[in-house]
Amino acid sequence: MKTRAITAHIPNELAEQLDKISARIDRPKGWVVKQALTTWVELEEKRHQLTMESLADVEANRIVEHESIKIWAANLDKTVD
Repeated sequence: MKTRAITAHIPNELAEQLDKISARIDRPKGWVVKQALTTWVELEEKRHQLTMESLADVEANRIVEHESIKIWAANLDKTVD
């Protein structure tokens, strides 16, 4: 696998937290950063996918009216007999 080095300026407090985590789990800082970035990128991709799906639903008029949601939410507190 090819790799690239990147440079990022981060606040000192964050760098210190990274140092502590790296030491605690006995892994290089680069490994910790790679894990964190991988997780963030996956989450951001999922957010983007869900946003695109939501926009497609709006375009196709697959929506629920606000008033219907308010009524549904108000009924959540009611006890079922």
